[in-house]
Amino acid sequence: MNQQSFFYAIEPYVRRLPAVVRPTGHVHFKRKLTWTLGVLLLYFVLSNIPLFGLSKESIDIFGMYRAFFAGSFGSLVLLGIGPIVTASIVLQLLVGADIIKLNLRDPRDQAVFQGTQKALVFVMIAVEALPQVFGGYLLPDLNLANMLGVSPGMITMLIFLQVCVGGVLILYMDEVVSKWGIGSGVGLFIVAGVSQQLITGLFNWARGDEGLPIGIIPKWFFIIKENLIGLDTIFTSEGIRFILVTGGVLALISTIAIILLVVLVESTRIEIPLAHSRVRGARGRFPVKLVYASVLPMILVRALQANIEMLGSLLTAKLGEVTTATTTVEGVRTVYTAYQSWLGTFISEAKFNDVTGAAISATSPQPISGMMYYLSPLNGPSDWIPSMVSQSNPGMVELGLSPIAGWQIGLHVLIDAAFLIVGGIIFAIFWIETTGMGAKSVAAKIHASGLQIPGYRRNPASIERLMDRYIPKVTVIGGVIIGLLTVVASLLGTLGGAGGTGLLLTVSIMYRLYEQIASEQIQEMYPMMQRIFGESA
Repeated sequence: MNQQSFFYAIEPYVRRLPAVVRPTGHVHFKRKLTWTLGVLLLYFVLSNIPLFGLSKESIDIFGMYRAFFAGSFGSLVLLGIGPIVTASIVLQLLVGADIIKLNLRDPRDQAVFQGTQKALVFVMIAVEALPQVFGGYLLPDLNLANMLGVSPGMITMLIFLQVCVGGVLILYMDEVVSKWGIGSGVGLFIVAGVSQQLITGLFNWARGDEGLPIGIIPKWFFIIKENLIGLDTIFTSEGIRFILVTGGVLALISTIAIILLVVLVESTRIEIPLAHSRVRGARGRFPVKLVYASVLPMILVRALQANIEMLGSLLTAKLGEVTTATTTVEGVRTVYTAYQSWLGTFISEAKFNDVTGAAISATSPQPISGMMYYLSPLNGPSDWIPSMVSQSNPGMVELGLSPIAGWQIGLHVLIDAAFLIVGGIIFAIFWIETTGMGAKSVAAKIHASGLQIPGYRRNPASIERLMDRYIPKVTVIGGVIIGLLTVVASLLGTLGGAGGTGLLLTVSIMYRLYEQIASEQIQEMYPMMQRIFGESA
C-alpha cells in the first residue's frame, strides 16, 4: 500500500473524530462576535483553574515559551496551543520534504491532511504531557496523597489526565472560533496571554528578584521615591544600563517600536485590480501583503526550538553526568544542579527554607554550552550582553563551570538569527500551500466569485500566471522580514517578558483581526460580497 492509499484508507476513521459542526450558511457578525467573546471568557476561566494535586515544587519547562504557546503554568490549559502547533510542524515538514505524498492543492488531499493533523493533535497532547508529568517536572503533592490515603502515582496519573483534558478543550475551542467566530482560536489565545503579560509589565506592583516592582510604572515611582539613581551617576555606563535595562526603558522603547513596525509591514501591500465579469462598474482589488503568510509561521519556528530544547533537556537529565552545589544565604538554601552530556550543559536551581526544608522556587534546566545552547532562543539583553549573561546564569561558579565566552555568545546570536530567518521562509512557503493561499488556489477562488483581472482572459490559468509573479516572491520576502523583526525584538526584549515573538504575533493578529472585522461588516452591508469572502475564508 502506497502512502496516498494509506491516508485514503484512514480517511473514514479521521472523519469520525468528534468535530464542531460547520455552519451551513452565513453567520451574522453579532453571532460571531458572541462566540468569540464566549470562548475568550472560557479560556480565561480555564487558565485560572489550578491542576488538582500539583505540588508547588513543580518546574515550568516551557516558561520562556509561555507567551506564544498561550498556556498558563499550573492551570488546566498548561499545554496551551503547543500540541496544535507541534502537529502542524510535523505534517508540514513531512509533506514539504515529500516524505508524505499528498497534493495539498487537491480538495480531497487537503481534507485528508487537515483530518490527519487533527488526529495527530490528540497524539501530541499525550506526547507533550507525558515527559512533563512523568519526567519529574510536574510533581504530585505528597501531603495531599497522604491526606487522601492514595499513592503519589495515583496523583501523578490524575495530573496527567487533567493536562490532557485541558489540551483537548483548547483544540475544540480553537475549532469553535475558526468555524463560528472571528479569526482563529490559536491567534485569540496568543493575544490573550501576551496582553496579560503586557499589562503586568506596565502596572504590576509585586516585587521582582531585584527588589523593584515588576511593572515599569510602579517601578519608576519606587526609583524616584527611593532616589536609587542620582544626577552624578545617571550619565555613567552603570547609570545608563540601570535606566535602560533594570529600569525597563529599553523594553518599553522596544515594545513601542515593534508595534509600529508590524503595523507598517502589515499595511504594505500590492493591490491587483479586479472587475466583475457580469456587473459593469463593479470593481475591487486583491491585496498581496508584504507579509503574505502572516507571522503565524513564526510560531512554528519557535515551537520547533522549544521541542528540540525540551528533548535535549530530558535526554541530558536522564543520560548525562550530574553535578550539584549548595549555598546558604540568610536562611535560604540554594541547590544548583548541572547536567552534562554530548548535547551540552544544562543548569537549574532550586531554593528551600533552610529551617523547614520547604520549597521556595525552582527553575527549569537552562542550556549554557554545547549544541543545545546555540539552538536555544534569545529572550532579551541578558542573553547577549556579556556582563549580563553571567548574572542570568547563577551557579556556574559554584558548580566549577567556565563562564560563557564572548565568541560563544556571538555564535549563539548568529545561529538564532539564521534559524528564525531560514525557518520563517520555509514555514511561510508551507503555510500558504496548506491554507489555500497559493497562486492556484487564489486564482480558482477569484474565478469562482465571478471576478477577473482587467486585460486578462477570464480563466483560472491566466489569473494564476499573474499571481505567480507576486505570491511566491512576496512569501519569501515576508518570511525574511518577519524573521529579522523577531531577531531584533528578541535581542531588545519587551515589557512583561512577553518576548519578541509573542509581541510580534499579538500585534499582527490584532491587525488582521481588525481587517477581518471590517470585512465582516462589509458582508453585512453588501450580501453579494459574501460569495468572495465566504470562499476565501
